[in-house]
Amino acid sequence: MSTVTLSPKYQVVIPKEIREALRLRPGQKMQMVEYDGRIEIIPERDIAELRGFLKGINTEFKREADRI
Repeated sequence: MSTVTLSPKYQVVIPKEIREALRLRPGQKMQMVEYDGRIEIIPERDIAELRGFLKGINTEFKREADRI
C-alpha cells in the first residue's frame, strides 16, 4: 500500500509501482467512483486492448429460456 498526498489543487500522483503494474499512460482517461466512503479509480481501456480477454471462458452452462 502506498500513501499519497492531496495537493492544494486537489491532485494526487499515482505511485510508480502502481502505474507500471497497470500500464498507465500519460493522458489516459480514468473513471472515478465514490463507493462506501472510499475513492476507486478505474482506468479506461481502448477496445483493442480488451480483445481476447475472455479467451477460454466456460460457455457450457444452461441458459434461461428467454436468454437464448
